[in-house]
Amino acid sequence: MTTLSTPTSEFEKKDRCADLDHRPRILLGKMGLDGHDRGVKVIARALRDSGVHVIYSGLWQTPASLAISARDEDCDLIAASMMSNSHLTLGPRLMEQMDKVGRKDVPVLMGGILPQEDIPKLKAMGVRQCFPTGTGLQEIVDAVRECTVAYTQTVDSGDPTSQLARDISLLHEQREVRADAVRRRPTRVIGVTGSPGAGKSTLVAQLVGEHTRRAKKDPALGRCAVVAFDPKSPITGGALLGDRLRVDFNALGDRVFYRSLAIRGEDYHGLDEIVELIGGASDKPEDTYTTVFVETVGAGQNETRIRDHVDQTMVVLTPGMGDSVQMDKAGILEIADLFVCNKADHPGENDLVRDLRDVAGKRQIRETVATRGQGVPELLDLLLT
Repeated sequence: MTTLSTPTSEFEKKDRCADLDHRPRILLGKMGLDGHDRGVKVIARALRDSGVHVIYSGLWQTPASLAISARDEDCDLIAASMMSNSHLTLGPRLMEQMDKVGRKDVPVLMGGILPQEDIPKLKAMGVRQCFPTGTGLQEIVDAVRECTVAYTQTVDSGDPTSQLARDISLLHEQREVRADAVRRRPTRVIGVTGSPGAGKSTLVAQLVGEHTRRAKKDPALGRCAVVAFDPKSPITGGALLGDRLRVDFNALGDRVFYRSLAIRGEDYHGLDEIVELIGGASDKPEDTYTTVFVETVGAGQNETRIRDHVDQTMVVLTPGMGDSVQMDKAGILEIADLFVCNKADHPGENDLVRDLRDVAGKRQIRETVATRGQGVPELLDLLLT
């Protein structure tokens, strides 16, 4: 008997994409009021274990937020999971939004509870393929392969953000970028690092939200961008890029440029140029990306190379990370220009701050509860100083 606690069957982990021009980049999104994501997570794991780079945008997405994500992430395709009876309404809106952001060329796949009689209607709207319940994982992988075409140096739409996204893809693949691409270092580049589970992604999401709200009142502040790194599988080359799901793009729209990239270890090749391309993406002061957050994988104590690429390094810590002996070990704490004690509502926060004061010297210590936005305005004040 199968129950909700029964584990899903294992999908063989092997690289099924090594022969393609590049690792496929697929955006997985759930539009509408569908609050269940177990199925889409099974698909995400299967794609990752096949060598695909999977960007998971989370629940309750709108057609506009998915289109913005697909453009900024330079995705090869979108796979939208649909709740019953919403596909004929939201499907056309997604196609319209893809046209609006200049990427109507990106194929859209749709899956979920799709009645057979509606599938011809969806394809007539422009949906490339439909996957009703019962579709096999290998069939989905094959569809991703079919949608992945070789990179061109320019994006035909002429949209500057689409072109920026493609330039980043080429740089990350160590390929030649347009000679006329403008490069300019942003006003500030902030590295965000710390161990997994410290709340880096949530904290960055709160910071960019606060930055965007301030920029609405003071356009001279400019815009902010995020480059978020996640680990690449050493076995398949695949990756699950899930940091952007912490950002509420339904509210922020396209005021924040967010790009997810997969790396192995601390291989930050091309990061300096990527940051310069973001900084040079616009000549209008109110649209210029003045602040860039770079979020690291944050694998452990010896993750320190990010310091070579940013103006200041913020190390995020949480209560229970270890005793004072851990504080004295060489490594990630040494590179901090600023310490952030996140999850400050958890037991042990006072002990953490006390131990940090012993090693911080003149470096600032800030306390936050990122899930509630507590301490975030004060932290951004310090970062913008």
